[in-house]
Amino acid sequence: MRGTRKIAGLLIYVPFLLLTQSLAQSSAPPSDDAVMERKIDSLLAKLTLDEKIQLIGGDAGTYIYAEPKLGFPRLRLSDGPVGAHPDGPSTAYTAGIALAASWDPALAFSIGEALGNDARAQGVSYLLGPGVNIYRAPMCGRNFEYFGEDPYLASRTVVGYIEGIQSRGVVATVKHYALNNQEYSRHDVSSDADERTLREIYLPAFEAAVREARVGAVMDSYNLIDGEHATQNKWLNLEVLKKDWGFDGVLMSDWAATYDGVAAANAGLDLEMPNPDYMNRTTLLPAIRSGVVSMATIDDKVRRILRISLRFGFGDRPQLDLSIPRDNPESRAIALQEARESIILLKNEGTLLPLDFTKIHTLAVIGPAAWPANTGGGGSSYVTPFDAESILRGLSSLRGLKVLYSPGVIAVQDLYNATKFDRPLDGAAEHDTVEIDTFSNRDFSGMPGSVSYAGNVANWRPNEWTAAVSEKQSIRYKATFTPQSTGAYIFATAAVASDSYRLLVDGKLLIQQPGHESQSPLWTELDLKKDVPIAVQLDYLPGADAPRISLGIRAVNDLISPNARVIAAQADAVLVAVGYDSSLESEGFDRTYRLPFAQDALIDTIATANKNTIVALVAGGEVDTRAWLGHVPAFLQLWYPGQEGGTAVAEILSGERSPEGKLPFTFVGSWEENPVHDHYYAAPVAPGVTPHIRYEEGVFLGYRYFTTNGKKPLYPFGFGLTYSDFRFSNLSISPDAGAVGNFHVSFDIANIGARPAADVAQLYIGDPSAKVKRPAKELKGFEKVRLDSGQSKHVDLIINKRALSYWDEQAHDWIVDPGVFKVYVGDSSENTQLTADLTVTAP
Repeated sequence: MRGTRKIAGLLIYVPFLLLTQSLAQSSAPPSDDAVMERKIDSLLAKLTLDEKIQLIGGDAGTYIYAEPKLGFPRLRLSDGPVGAHPDGPSTAYTAGIALAASWDPALAFSIGEALGNDARAQGVSYLLGPGVNIYRAPMCGRNFEYFGEDPYLASRTVVGYIEGIQSRGVVATVKHYALNNQEYSRHDVSSDADERTLREIYLPAFEAAVREARVGAVMDSYNLIDGEHATQNKWLNLEVLKKDWGFDGVLMSDWAATYDGVAAANAGLDLEMPNPDYMNRTTLLPAIRSGVVSMATIDDKVRRILRISLRFGFGDRPQLDLSIPRDNPESRAIALQEARESIILLKNEGTLLPLDFTKIHTLAVIGPAAWPANTGGGGSSYVTPFDAESILRGLSSLRGLKVLYSPGVIAVQDLYNATKFDRPLDGAAEHDTVEIDTFSNRDFSGMPGSVSYAGNVANWRPNEWTAAVSEKQSIRYKATFTPQSTGAYIFATAAVASDSYRLLVDGKLLIQQPGHESQSPLWTELDLKKDVPIAVQLDYLPGADAPRISLGIRAVNDLISPNARVIAAQADAVLVAVGYDSSLESEGFDRTYRLPFAQDALIDTIATANKNTIVALVAGGEVDTRAWLGHVPAFLQLWYPGQEGGTAVAEILSGERSPEGKLPFTFVGSWEENPVHDHYYAAPVAPGVTPHIRYEEGVFLGYRYFTTNGKKPLYPFGFGLTYSDFRFSNLSISPDAGAVGNFHVSFDIANIGARPAADVAQLYIGDPSAKVKRPAKELKGFEKVRLDSGQSKHVDLIINKRALSYWDEQAHDWIVDPGVFKVYVGDSSENTQLTADLTVTAP
């Protein structure tokens, strides 16, 4: 359906900074009333300068200092984007990316409420979440915490999430501000984007958190921005956050993300965490006396901390609420609903799903992600639940279905432990062993200071937070390996943090890991011949005193369990659960784009044995599917499904529920197709020089790139199959009589299939006549709709001036160019069934 409607009198320049479509107007969060501000004045007057400085640095790593003479309690902070967990177990919710995949702001509010209750039950005043950094590339180790590639979807999600948390009297902390879109060398790299790209893509979710949700705290990121650390970036912290957006809460550092106390103080940082290593008396008192830092600057920081304490009533009640259950049935129910809504069905050839139990009596469940429950990615967000339902247990609970199980592939740590080497290269030892030469320098020069032997190289542990090396050293592992068969062999290596290494086989470089923060296990394949020994040399530069490196070698065919092949052939259908876990996808390093070692081969092997193979992916984003996607009829994206994921998977496979999730990013066919591919990692630089990551794709990220350039991804943004079919019709556009410049976009959506299901109606805008190049489509509205078979609903979405605007770098403002806009409605960035023109003229 096409139509044209002319909206006259729309102002060309749009001088406000509204983010959402749901409000006609927006302003900076109002300051607290004059009574509260006068109270803060009186409290400030009671403090000495030393006491003020003490308040702006963390206490014991996870607290804000108490000030007894003000009645100001000691406040506890807790990690918690996917579960409040200051200590011990707690409810483990799905990953943040899964919440975004639900496309359900009301659910986000419920998750926030549940998180707030969990925090109160553990005495937590500040919850360190949500994370809203944009999904720029699939390898980012913390994508699973964030809300996808689109700023509008992320904004709608974050507002509900924050409002839910703060409704329970707990401060939400939106992070990581800003451009922390990679874990690769996150302390050292500079993320460089132009102002338009920042304003249109990377800042809107933060803006929504401040202007709409009135978030109590913002956390600065580790990385530099245009060469300046985020905690020292005056433009970002003072001009944008506090002046433009009117943020009146607490701006804190990420843990150990402060590098200069005076610069951070003058750039707007209010609270240094976890301890006052830089913003302390030693640094600040001389700067205040000399006038480099003003008393007004210090007072503003303390005022913000006191303001949030008063606003949330921290002095009026205990922080620990023992009436709220720690293992809360209400929280479990919300976690289950989140898992149900987030799972995406990406492929379903021959309608293999839902399983037809008149034909499917035996199901084989195979793969490393099937058991135990894989609830979340690693790092500070990881939650240990009281209990968790694995995929295996969830499917085993289905009545009338026999479930067979095999892990399918050897675990990576088992590979390291089980690798058998022959002898050192010099033949000094007769038993299976590895020679370890340790040098008292960093270049393997001279004679080794010590020589020792070990049965294998298996010291890896996924823990980046260790003390730095105290003495210079380099370690060389030497051995021979004799293949027991001819064929392809996996060589798998792993170190951690800033360690670096090179693996050489017969003198040729096979794997190399540079020395920078952030790394994940690496692997490659090499063809070997039976009984022909190879010389293995692993040169290792540790970043800590204790070695933390591993090496494993094994024939590819031996990595896959023979039992897995047998049960796959016996079963009527197979679910292969693959992906990452908290040791392979985590804060602190970027993960691999390929699935972990041997999992591609596992899928291919199982699909060969059973044509009814379903792949279920546990991951924070997309992976390379080229090795197997064409051979499997069904493909599910599970994310990290939290503690209730197994139950949700069983409900969807059985047909009890239709899948509801929609992609919050563009799923590409290969990494090379991603517009970020050529400039995701920084170019090499000399030691001591800051590496720069250039955001050269600008605003053309994800679906904005693909729709503008007429390219087709593997699966488009907003895509997700259900067990039914939906039809859109009757698109109309009309001015909003109550708000000049706004208008209504209305249409009907109908469930024309045989099952109850949900779809997400998505509204996109294009501006082909703009003076600058703009994306062909940009998401500007959506609504999740649940309908019974044959049912329809009329949907009405509001578009305001901000939806038509782009950021003008000369005007430093949002503007609208007169012309013909395109309006698209459908259920993905590609499947926009309805279109219309909207002509906007200058007054």
